[in-house]
Amino acid sequence: MNQHTNPDREARNILISNDRGGYTIPTEGLYPYQWNWDSAIAALGFAQFDIDRAWIEIETLFTGQWTDGMVPHILFHQQDDGYFPGPDVWGCDGPIPSSGIIQPPLAATMARKIWEQDTDAGEARIRELFPQMLAWHQWIMKWRLDDHGAVCTTHPWEAGRDNAPDWDKAMARIDASDVGEYQRRDTSHVNSEDRPTKFDYDRYIKLVQIGRQAGWDQQALLTQNPFRVADPTMTFTTLRAARDLLAISEQLGLDAEGLGADIADLEVGASSLWNEDLGVFDSRDARTKEWSGSISNASYLCWYAGIESEKMLDRLKAVLASVPFPVPSYDTSMPNFDARRYWRGPTWAFMNMMIGFGLAEMGHEQRAEELRVKTKELISTYGFAEYFDPISGSPAGGNAFTWTAAVWLHWAGRD
Repeated sequence: MNQHTNPDREARNILISNDRGGYTIPTEGLYPYQWNWDSAIAALGFAQFDIDRAWIEIETLFTGQWTDGMVPHILFHQQDDGYFPGPDVWGCDGPIPSSGIIQPPLAATMARKIWEQDTDAGEARIRELFPQMLAWHQWIMKWRLDDHGAVCTTHPWEAGRDNAPDWDKAMARIDASDVGEYQRRDTSHVNSEDRPTKFDYDRYIKLVQIGRQAGWDQQALLTQNPFRVADPTMTFTTLRAARDLLAISEQLGLDAEGLGADIADLEVGASSLWNEDLGVFDSRDARTKEWSGSISNASYLCWYAGIESEKMLDRLKAVLASVPFPVPSYDTSMPNFDARRYWRGPTWAFMNMMIGFGLAEMGHEQRAEELRVKTKELISTYGFAEYFDPISGSPAGGNAFTWTAAVWLHWAGRD
């Protein structure tokens, strides 16, 4: 354990050192490209000391937007042989070499926050970005909804919560026996016990191969892709982004036809993710209709999406009181809890920030502040790790991590 004496300076330095000129990598070595939701969080961090650079981050992300509106989860701006799977494996045909899947749509929400920090300086930037952000929203509404209006993930990487227990049942049904040989790079950078297993990784690659064989044709993948799970992360972030797009359009007099109806549909979809037996927002397999039975940190993004839940609030109070460094990515009482393995238990500072945003906006300031203070203590004591053990606080995954630094600058470190 080491006390970080000047975390403000340290956080700025991390963003500056991870800056690749227009986009920010999550961390040196482990993640050498521009990741979609990481980038939106990074922009929020830059906005605390360089608002022009914040806008550039989001603008660069949208340079990779496909003609159909999709914004990929990774943009391979320059070749790096140290990362697998690279652009040659994905075989995509966007304006910039990229992956063929998305990530939770945080860009509109973070762009609105940056704009509200300086509305005059940001107006031209957000006007320019608006049609692109709206097109991405419309793409999600077209291709990712289940029968209830909840938003589905079509690859564990797409929800950003790669090895969350939410996907275990759907993953177990995937035959990856013919996936072939490949060389993982992530475990050469960090402890393999902090990362997804080979069983998981085989299936990640199999799903990429299925997508590539379909030429990333979304209509074809509706039938060919065996993995389709309606998920709180995708649903709550899409609903929140739609609300923010509507607010931007109303304030600037921009055309956003259909957004109101989309929000109504997404609210129904979000409500459909309530697992009454578990008393929590849960993931549901869109193919089998089976619940995941998972209490995750994504379950607590309901307030971020503008959805109130007394039961979730009671659960959060219990977590804040019982877990030293909340919010664990998977509930500590659940049988598959693993304190260090990526999304099967560790605490993620940026998820805490988003939960905190929602709590504060919906009038739960005391809980938001409690969570912020605990996150501040976690980072100031254990540093800017990718994620943390929720029991001991010990850092895990990559170090000098962009989004943890951004969380410090925008939220955790500010009194």
